[in-house]
Amino acid sequence: MIDPQLFEILACPVCKTDVKLTEDEKGLKCVQCHRVYPIKDDIPVMLVDEATIDSDKASKD
Repeated sequence: MIDPQLFEILACPVCKTDVKLTEDEKGLKCVQCHRVYPIKDDIPVMLVDEATIDSDKASKD
């Protein structure tokens, strides 16, 4: 579980917008560019090279 205070300050490093927890709670998804940043050992890895782009952009965010 990510610390709520940390979660409040996290933003996508590409477009600087908010991120939200994915449904499986294994990543953080940018609400604008749909990049998904992995969470490893309860630590969000906010590196562009580690992110994937969610191909289902039409899904409910």
